Amino acid sequence: MRTNPLPGPDKNESFPLLNHNKLCFLKNIITNPNIEVGDFTYYDDLEDVYNFEKNVKYHFDFIGDKLIIGKFCMIASGVSFIMNGGNHLSTSISAYPFAIFGHGWEKAMKGKSYPYKGDTMVGNDVWLGHEVTVMPGVKIGDGAIIASHSVVTADVPPYAVVGGNPAKLIRKRFSEDNISRLLDLKWWNWSIQKITDHAHLLTGDDIKEFLKQV
Repeated sequence: MRTNPLPGPDKNESFPLLNHNKLCFLKNIITNPNIEVGDFTYYDDLEDVYNFEKNVKYHFDFIGDKLIIGKFCMIASGVSFIMNGGNHLSTSISAYPFAIFGHGWEKAMKGKSYPYKGDTMVGNDVWLGHEVTVMPGVKIGDGAIIASHSVVTADVPPYAVVGGNPAKLIRKRFSEDNISRLLDLKWWNWSIQKITDHAHLLTGDDIKEFLKQV
């Protein structure tokens, strides 16, 4: 039974589509405290939405890195995040992690450390296409679109469309001036009522009219 008095779906409901359990509002099924997800971000999985945390790879508690995803993101089936626990030495003679096996090898990393690239961050209103892979420490800007099967190895600017392996800029969604104005507006932080009132404009392609009315 619906208990949400506000317009729009209930952000606290795990499965917002009636009789459909392959799409979830992601924040409501996450159990790992090092994964943070904003309101209305959804994950759509062809098999089981609980695959999401399985697809956050090498995310070890002792490393402490976080995966932070903003509001109103769209995450397709098979998207995976490689976290810092998957990093190996790349400038050393060998990339092999001798120290983790002990038995006389535990001092192999004395005075050294494995590469650490920080938290992985996905902005707001980001679309991650089917089977995208995001590498450790990548920052994806608000409004970006990542094409299916892309491997994102570097930061993605706001409102950019990128694709490929490694992912490269295909185009910007809007002019730099309009991108700047959208970033200032931060529509994803509006009240639900205001978002509802402007939903017909948010789904349109007339950015001048949108910016004029808001």
